[in-house]
Amino acid sequence: MLARDDLLEVLESGDLTVEGRLVDASNATLLALAALDGVEVMCVYKPTAGERPLWDFPDATLGLREVAAYEVSAAVGWDVVPPTVWREDGPFGQGMAQAWVTPPGGGEMEPGGGLVDVVARGAVPTGWREVVEAHGEGGKPVTLVHADDPVLRRMCVFDSVVNNADRKGGHVLHGHVLPDDEPSTYGVDHGVTFSEDEKLRTVLWGWAGERLDDELVADLERLTDALDGALGDTLALLLTRRELARTKQRVARRLREAAFPLPGDGWPSLPWPAF
Repeated sequence: MLARDDLLEVLESGDLTVEGRLVDASNATLLALAALDGVEVMCVYKPTAGERPLWDFPDATLGLREVAAYEVSAAVGWDVVPPTVWREDGPFGQGMAQAWVTPPGGGEMEPGGGLVDVVARGAVPTGWREVVEAHGEGGKPVTLVHADDPVLRRMCVFDSVVNNADRKGGHVLHGHVLPDDEPSTYGVDHGVTFSEDEKLRTVLWGWAGERLDDELVADLERLTDALDGALGDTLALLLTRRELARTKQRVARRLREAAFPLPGDGWPSLPWPAF
């Protein structure tokens, strides 16, 4: 059985062999095999050379932000981001490598991980949260919804502190990164995070303004301590000084309000498309 630390070592030091490309991605997103000492792990490899320049994020930083998002998730024990490392080498140069999420039983990944969906208006599943009403194909009335799920709750708070500008439904996956793992829920595609400006854009607005439970408050308190310690030192190598300072401010605000985030002004609150 491969341990999580061993998985990180394979991702970071193993030989990478590109096996395909995810053609729907806006940046070069490659399916690769990482191999080390006879152990093979499937992963997503995003070389910096394949990043498309963005007007609101510095060039050649998206992969670093993906690694920073993983470090935040791992430091608090949220584990909402698959294991992610920075590679100085690779078939197409430096970039990030992230463990591949395999759906339970293999096959195709269910859109939204089975936890985010678009349903006919008036057909919201019991126990799910409504996000927004809209019109779908052919003008059909629909509702964007997500499950009232504890992992999604953590992901919502996580997105608020890393300032995720692109939490689409399709960025929520349910599966496992190790063959013997129990399936879990993960978020992927965190290249547009940690901006100095408020850019939170997500499909997970079902709890907007509600009080945080005690466990999430305790998590944020531990995150505060981590940012003043080893995690802060790690993020200082991946982000600018101002980006790290703004991250600490967002955590402090979430603790002060003790509530789930509310949509802001001056920036679209929903990603488009939603999936």
